[in-house]
Amino acid sequence: MSQAPYRKLYIYQIEGILTSEEEQGLGRHFLGNWVEDNYSFLFFTEPSKEAVDELITNSPSLRLLEDYEFTYEDWQGGEMEPMEVGQFLIVPSWHKGEIRGGRIKVVLDPGVVFGSGLHPTTRDCLKALDWLFQRTQLDTVIDLGTGSGVLAIAAALRGAKKVLAVDLNPLCVKTAKRNVILNSVEDTVDVVEGDALEHMYEGAALALANIHYDVVKTLLEREEFYTRPWIVLSGLMRSQWKEVRARLGFLGMRIYKEWDHQMTWFTILCGNQKEE
Repeated sequence: MSQAPYRKLYIYQIEGILTSEEEQGLGRHFLGNWVEDNYSFLFFTEPSKEAVDELITNSPSLRLLEDYEFTYEDWQGGEMEPMEVGQFLIVPSWHKGEIRGGRIKVVLDPGVVFGSGLHPTTRDCLKALDWLFQRTQLDTVIDLGTGSGVLAIAAALRGAKKVLAVDLNPLCVKTAKRNVILNSVEDTVDVVEGDALEHMYEGAALALANIHYDVVKTLLEREEFYTRPWIVLSGLMRSQWKEVRARLGFLGMRIYKEWDHQMTWFTILCGNQKEE
């Protein structure tokens, strides 16, 4: 077992959006800023109330709403250790133990963003990738809502020649770019900041969308998105899964395979061509 990079996380919820200059002034314990609508969640490795108070004093448009404290394991949903998923082996970047061969190793430092591999939707998307790449060669992939970049990197390591990883959140983009470099796939994976709906027209053979249900619904209204050969849809809860299945049927799309975690989280591999 190896030690996680941070013992605890200290999070300050701010009403308002910080500038890059304001972020740079938050000190050496500052990890990053998760932006959600008009709120900023500032992550630190040590208590940093003084730095946040100074920020608020100098920026009257910002307001401190709440502060939280978590262990790193609690924030990530469990302790990160090397984990086998199909042919993939997800290895935390800080792991120092011996790693057995025979698997496709994905080195991952999720920082504080979604995509540690612990969530069942991430694991099931990796299973979908594994299942698909065993049956066909996919040269082009788009990963909408890439988070830590784990799915985009896995696709590149499995043989994709061009992967576009998209996320609206700047902290996710920074994290994914770091993980792309850790896995030496920067010539294959391009990480960009942007809205999934603005990039859904990219002509990739496979689209990965482990993303909010509202976005999935919108994607399935756009012919440019749903007419590609292969699509993986995830992040779906039971009622949402049923609605998505009905929509796919209406569109005449074929469901090739499905995964679920305790009938709570669902992942669908669908598309528009015969299985090879």
